[in-house]
Parts: sequence; structure tokens; C-alpha cells
Amino acid sequence: MIGGMRIRYSFMTFSTPELGLEEVLSVAERYGYDGVELRLDAEHKHGAEVAKGEGERRDIRETIESGNVTVCCLATSCRFADPGTTGEQVGDALQRIDLAGDLGVGRMRVFGGSFPDDVTRDGAIETVVSSLGSLADRARERGVTVCMETHDAWCDPRHVAEVMERVDHPSIGVNWDIMHPVRNGYATVGESFDCLKGWISHVHFHDGVEVDGKLQLKPIGEGAIDHRVAVRSLAGSGYDGYLSGEWIKWEPWDRHLPREIGTMRSYEEEL
Repeated sequence: MIGGMRIRYSFMTFSTPELGLEEVLSVAERYGYDGVELRLDAEHKHGAEVAKGEGERRDIRETIESGNVTVCCLATSCRFADPGTTGEQVGDALQRIDLAGDLGVGRMRVFGGSFPDDVTRDGAIETVVSSLGSLADRARERGVTVCMETHDAWCDPRHVAEVMERVDHPSIGVNWDIMHPVRNGYATVGESFDCLKGWISHVHFHDGVEVDGKLQLKPIGEGAIDHRVAVRSLAGSGYDGYLSGEWIKWEPWDRHLPREIGTMRSYEEEL
């Protein structure tokens, strides 16, 4: 609890891909999480996918709303920087915005994505700005904020900030992945926050180190990422979204889910 505000935590279903929706929500409540982030199009067993019909979506929403844990975000793989696939990706994103709206989920994660060598950074920024702009009104109508992640070719927070400045729409925000700008050498945790703080609508947290050029996940506090700075910065800014743990193909969920939220709560207590 910081200044009367309790930070809210969730985790992505990469931790629990084998669990159905009710089981995931139950696990989250058991370990003190406030929400769950559903990864779409990854064959996870939660069942909340674009192919679901109207009645099925209504049933899923009722399941979510009947409990004490919410679904805070739908994590998509939509990406927009490659002009060769942008049209298809925008169409996919619009479908997933409608899914989020039907389920009552207020956030949707997207990527900027990689782009061909013959496309300049300025050109890629223009393409992403145009793509996100074409989603903005639908997102507003459906009560969804589309959040572009600091990921892949967009780990430099300055590039993401430029996109946000140019889109300039309340339904388009940033999914700040705390790790990626740091491990790619673009910015510290504090610098990333300062660059993006006006647009942060969702946050991913996880820790790790580079081993032979590959990321190796570690428990929070044992890797290279200073989560204390992130907790302090977000709490001080009045951020009211979720910090969502993203652990892909790591330890069993009953090992890392309770441990990682425990560490994050301990950082809150230090403030």
C-alpha cells in the first residue's frame, strides 16, 4: 500500500497454458493476484479466442465477472511496421478489439513489429502511427485501450514515444515492458519510465540475464532489472493499471507465481 494506493498485479497465461479460464482465475486469487492477462492465438486452454461466437463470449464474460479476479488485458501478436502485412494485421487487431469489448477487457497488447531492411525507421514509424490511428476510434467505441509494447524493433522508448506523440489518441497507449529497453541497451528503467510515463497503460515485469546471447529468466532481484525503480516510479505517478508478470516456458507456475508477487510486494513495503 503506497499513499493509500495498492498496486495491482496480474500474470500472462504463458505461466498456465494448460489451465482453463476458471482454473486460471482461481490460481490468481490463491496467490494474491488481482488480474490475469490472456495470451491469444497461442493454444492456451483459457478458451477466450476470436473464433468464439456471441453466446460463448457472453458466457466467458459472465465467468470473469462472477469472481474476484479480473481479466485485465488480452495479449495479441498483432504487429504493424512491415508494410507487406500491415493491412492483414490491422484487420486482425480490429477483430481482437471487438473480442476485448465483448469480454469487458479494457486493455489489448500489440507490437510494433520488425520491418524490412528497405524500410527506414521514419517509414516504420509512419506505418505504425497510421495503423494505430486506424484502430483508435473502434477501440474507444469498445472501451479498450490498445497498448504498444516496448519490444522487438521498438525497444528504444524514444521511438515508442514518437509514435504516441503522433497518434495522440486516448485509446492508444504503451505496454511498458520493463526489461526490453534495458537488456537491449537503450535506456535504464528510470529513463524508460521518464520517456513513456504520459502513455503507460499496461506494464510487463520479469527479470533475467544474458547467457551466451540468450535471455535466461531469473527470479526478480536475481537478474539485471531494477524493479524497485519501476515500483517507485509507477506508484509515485499514480499509475492505476496492472503490473503483469510474463514468464514464458519457465518454472512450474506454483513455484514462480507466489514467489514473484511476494518480491514485488516487498518492494512496495520499502517505499
